[in-house]
Amino acid sequence: YGFWETVAALLIHLIPTYLILIALAVAWRWEWVGGLLFAALGTAYLVMTWGRFVWITYLIISGPAFLIGGLFVAGWFLRRELRAGA
Repeated sequence: YGFWETVAALLIHLIPTYLILIALAVAWRWEWVGGLLFAALGTAYLVMTWGRFVWITYLIISGPAFLIGGLFVAGWFLRRELRAGA
């Protein structure tokens, strides 16, 4: 590949990373929105790749997105209790 083709391929393959970073930036400000975004990213991966891999692949790749989303939502629910104890 030439230089510009390599740059284009790199940018295309970094799109999921950019989406995760955007979701993280939103989650730092609005926890519940970030939780929904992480769950949406995990669901999007499942929908786009369903049937291509064995189940453990889906668990390893989309599982952390669901876990992080759940933790942000839990933090949003428990915000008052966490701040009252501090």
